[in-house]
Amino acid sequence: MTRTVLIIEDNPGIGELVRMQVSDLGMEPVLVDRGDTGLERFREGGIDLVILDLMLPGLDGLAVCREIRSGPGYVPVLMLTAKSTELDRVLGLEMGADDYLTKPFSVAELSARIKALFRRVDAFSKSASTGDDASEIEVDRLRIDPVRRRVSVDNQPVELTAREFDLLWHFASHRGRVFSRSQLLDAVWGYNHEGYEHTVNTHINRLRNKIEADPADPHYVQTVWGVGYRFMD
Repeated sequence: MTRTVLIIEDNPGIGELVRMQVSDLGMEPVLVDRGDTGLERFREGGIDLVILDLMLPGLDGLAVCREIRSGPGYVPVLMLTAKSTELDRVLGLEMGADDYLTKPFSVAELSARIKALFRRVDAFSKSASTGDDASEIEVDRLRIDPVRRRVSVDNQPVELTAREFDLLWHFASHRGRVFSRSQLLDAVWGYNHEGYEHTVNTHINRLRNKIEADPADPHYVQTVWGVGYRFMD
C-alpha cells in the first residue's frame, strides 16, 4: 500500500523540492501551504507522515503539531524550521514532533529522515502487535503502556514527546542491557550520523527530568560510564 505524506510548507521552492523527493521515494505527496488548511486535510484521514514547516500562515507549525497530537491515533511528524536555536527544537519536540530538520537541508538528509521514521513506526507496530511485546511494563512506580503510548509515575500521567517515549520503551524492553549512544541512534532514531551522539544525551537528560525522583541520581535510566546507558535490571 502506498504511503501518503502530507507536506505543509508555505515556501513554494522548498515545498516542491520536498514533494518531488517524497514522490521519488514511491510515496504519495499532498502539498498545502497553510497551517489551517493542512490541519483540515490531516483530519480527513489517510495520512501516514506529516512534514511540517514551523512558520506558516493561518496556523503555525507548533499549533498544528499540538492539534495532531491531541487527536486519536499516531502519525509521525517531521518538523522543518529555518531557525536553529535549541529553544525552537525543544518546543517542536515538546509539541509532539518526532524529528526535525533545519533549513537548508540536503535531499539525502530529508530522504534518510523519512525512511528512518517509517522504519521506526513499522518496527514499533510489529512489536506492539505480537504477544508479550504489547503488554504494559510496570517497574516500581513507573508504568508504560505501549498501545496507548502513555506513561505514568505513581499513577500520575507523564507527558513525553514521541521520541522520549520510544527511547524509554526501548530501554524498558531490554532491561539491564547496556546501549552505546551509537546503538541508541540506530534503534530509536533509525539513523546514525557522526556528531549526532549529543542528541541522545539531550533526550536522556530530558527523560530523566520527567520520570526520575532525582534526575541527578537516576533510578530507571542509568549511566554506565565509558560505555553508554541501561535501564535498571
